[in-house]
Amino acid sequence: MKLIHERCAGLDVHKDSVVACVRIQRRGRTEHEVRTFATTTAALLTLADWLAERQCTHVVMESTGVYWKPVWHVLADGEVKLMLANAEHVRNVPGRKTDVKDAVWLADLLAHGLVRGSFVPPAEIQELRDLTRTRRQLVRQRVQHVQRIQKTLEDANIKLDSVISNVVGVSGRAMLDAIVAGESDPAKLADFAHARIAASREDLVTALHGRITPHHRFMLRLHLDQVDAAEKMISVIDTEVERLLVPFRGQVELLKTMPGISDQVARTLIAEIGVDMSQFASAGHLVSWAGLCPQLSESAGKRRSTRLRKGAPWLKPVLVQAAWAAARKKDSYLRGQFGRLKTRRGPKKAVVAVAASMLTAVFHMLHDGTCYSDLGLHYLDRVDRPRTAKNLVRRLQKLGYNVELTEQVA
Repeated sequence: MKLIHERCAGLDVHKDSVVACVRIQRRGRTEHEVRTFATTTAALLTLADWLAERQCTHVVMESTGVYWKPVWHVLADGEVKLMLANAEHVRNVPGRKTDVKDAVWLADLLAHGLVRGSFVPPAEIQELRDLTRTRRQLVRQRVQHVQRIQKTLEDANIKLDSVISNVVGVSGRAMLDAIVAGESDPAKLADFAHARIAASREDLVTALHGRITPHHRFMLRLHLDQVDAAEKMISVIDTEVERLLVPFRGQVELLKTMPGISDQVARTLIAEIGVDMSQFASAGHLVSWAGLCPQLSESAGKRRSTRLRKGAPWLKPVLVQAAWAAARKKDSYLRGQFGRLKTRRGPKKAVVAVAASMLTAVFHMLHDGTCYSDLGLHYLDRVDRPRTAKNLVRRLQKLGYNVELTEQVA
């Protein structure tokens, strides 16, 4: 195979150690030098000096949990070009695996250009990504504690969530605080409801009639404190995210011109894919990286599977949620695409296709710096008018009508 890099290195990264293999090609001969380093900062600096002494130009390492990050940060200050490899893409032959063999294998793959580097965003985007992901985890924790509050209320036979939509809203929270404080009279608890609440007073009194014990009050107080703590941390994160988003506020406003893209979704998009689209070869590569297109699995001329890959687990769910919202936008291209695919493939596959279209548009918007331009609800019908007319005629004929088409003269 053609040699790409004459001096390169492969790193097998673990929690407490890094096995490094330097591969040097000299006069048709290949030399491997392997050393093991600790993962302390001093040891990693020694690793960087060792690679510099051997004049390594490229270094590859696997994306092993979070253990690769400190190694990356130390080596990034040097002159070597770093590459992060997906462990699934660089698997060695099974049955002959050691840390040394893994490092040698990575170095050999890199030398011949057989490693496809993963997307590693710049430092400011990594900080933003940490915050948005932590926020999403806190939102999930808050939802879990709200569900536990509903479970405790059911155990006390209080049907509050049957008459109000949000048990921790303004009215629900006031009632819960009163219950925790010791109040158990349904009529007095119903007085805490807001005047504009949809439920009637009679329904509230009936729903609030239960058997509340001191244990129920203790559990409600416990979960309410957790909800308050999560909301406080979410507010702190939002403030910090706003500070980090100052250089990217223009890109956020561009993304918000697309249907279904809220301010929070735009933040997540910037945090997950960045603003420099040169990291991706094309919009199709970005969609594939996100896991929004069918996988390619073919053997003997037959497609074995078209299931979606896992892709980006923090990006794909957010895009799918945004696609559900965009599909409800009247007279929009995304609504038209969803409607056409829903009848043939079902709503779930249709919404994934809409999410892929939205990510394609995001790529071009960030690449070109342009706002979203909607093609319209009937764009796909206008692209191939004869085919659309043929399909409509066939449907009418199945209903028992004879149809004769006459084209209008403009």
